[in-house]
Amino acid sequence: MSIEADCRSFVERAARELGRIDVLVNNAGVSGHALFEEVKDFAWYEQMMRVNYFGSLWCTRYALPYLKASRGLLVAVCSLAGKHGIPGRTAYSPSKFAQAAFFEALRIELRGSGVDVTVAFPGVVSTDIRLHGYGPDGGAAGRSGLDERGAMPVEECARLIAGAMQRRQRELVMTAKGKLGQWMKLVAPGLVDRIALAALRKD
Repeated sequence: MSIEADCRSFVERAARELGRIDVLVNNAGVSGHALFEEVKDFAWYEQMMRVNYFGSLWCTRYALPYLKASRGLLVAVCSLAGKHGIPGRTAYSPSKFAQAAFFEALRIELRGSGVDVTVAFPGVVSTDIRLHGYGPDGGAAGRSGLDERGAMPVEECARLIAGAMQRRQRELVMTAKGKLGQWMKLVAPGLVDRIALAALRKD
């Protein structure tokens, strides 16, 4: 996903073998967790942006003609970290903010084309993405920096996204805390900061 030519090849092969493209789900992503002052090598910041943002951008660009022909659906699996800056996620949050902003702008550009855009904002989901993501030195983190108690099961996350796709819903915030956080950020931003800090894993 971090190589434009590979994204183009993947989309064109899918269209060739299937005959059409009705839906593109941009789900590929990489995680990372480190306090900014702990980071020793910023190369993984760039790599994360290439996967989480540019991968979605490139796949979308090459799939768009097929989606217009089928009046299809674009889906971006973003993150609540793409709505709220999360401490320890100074690489991940910007990549997801960029992804969310891209699809929001594109949705408006595509108005009247027949192509709809759904952006999903899950919270913490029970996957190993944070274990395999980057740590301060650019190697695998080996642990999650977040408190994952109460994490959403993968099956539940997939079910909610599938439902939003069926409705061609423009945005899906997948947790009650996430929905509340959007309002609180407007009226009590300092409290949102404290809640974000509280989400960090305590050892």
